[in-house]
Amino acid sequence: MNPAHAPVGRLWLVRHAAPQVAPGVCYGALEVLADPLANEQAARALAPVLPQGVRLCVSPLQRTRQLAQALCTLRPDLRAEVQPHLAEMHFGHHEGQRWDSIDAAALQAWTDDFWHHRFGGVESVAELMTRVAVLWDAAVRSGADQVWLTHAGVMRAVQLLAQGVRRVDAAAQWPQNACAYGQWQRVDLVQGNAPQCGKR
Repeated sequence: MNPAHAPVGRLWLVRHAAPQVAPGVCYGALEVLADPLANEQAARALAPVLPQGVRLCVSPLQRTRQLAQALCTLRPDLRAEVQPHLAEMHFGHHEGQRWDSIDAAALQAWTDDFWHHRFGGVESVAELMTRVAVLWDAAVRSGADQVWLTHAGVMRAVQLLAQGVRRVDAAAQWPQNACAYGQWQRVDLVQGNAPQCGKR
């Protein structure tokens, strides 16, 4: 098929509902539950806008699986597919700590080598981007609509991938904005499209 006429799918990037965790706590891979009321509200807002039978990929973390369960209750045509590549970045031994209690030298080490440094000893930004890119590239090739129930870090990675950016060497290059809890971005599955947040 001529690439110019290849099918272009749409991707809904959905952030989990507000988690039940104190403000300022580092909780990338930490298992925390979403607020039940916020979770139900997010599912009810999302359910009417998704295409029938769209592929639904879900991070393995509880706060996203909660949203998937609520969504599938409202939309029996959907089937949740747990996808480990959609998990939030793992912050290792910093998980569960307050950000303002983490040693400044640890934060500086990450800033000094933002791409390769494993902040907390488990995962680097490079590794996060690589695993998200695997799913992004497969989705682009498929040309089929998809929904990803995921996290802010993954959404920021997709912002870069959608613009054709595969690497960031400085923290200042990492996107600062992500959708609010329970909201989503919709983007065409081609490079060169910057996702925009909103309940649309």
